[in-house]
Amino acid sequence: MEVQLTADQKEFVQQAIESGRIHRAEEAVQQALSLWEERERARAEILAAVDVAEASLARGEGRIITEESMRELAEDVKKRGRARLAAEQRSTVI
Repeated sequence: MEVQLTADQKEFVQQAIESGRIHRAEEAVQQALSLWEERERARAEILAAVDVAEASLARGEGRIITEESMRELAEDVKKRGRARLAAEQRSTVI
């Protein structure tokens, strides 16, 4: 396979060679492809996680978190915490 680089890309690779970061132009292409593969793997994992989350929501097994739902959750946690604290205080007074 033959790849044609732009003038800017060639200059970029040449600077990397001259600075010693890479030894050959092929290394630059290999590194670029490795980074691309890594990014594509991460993208596939994210898309799979989104599919799982959407399926979970479709089954009614979760909730979409919004600012409003976070406030509601915080209020619920406070309410349960206060009830638990009150129950503990009543049991220690007896």
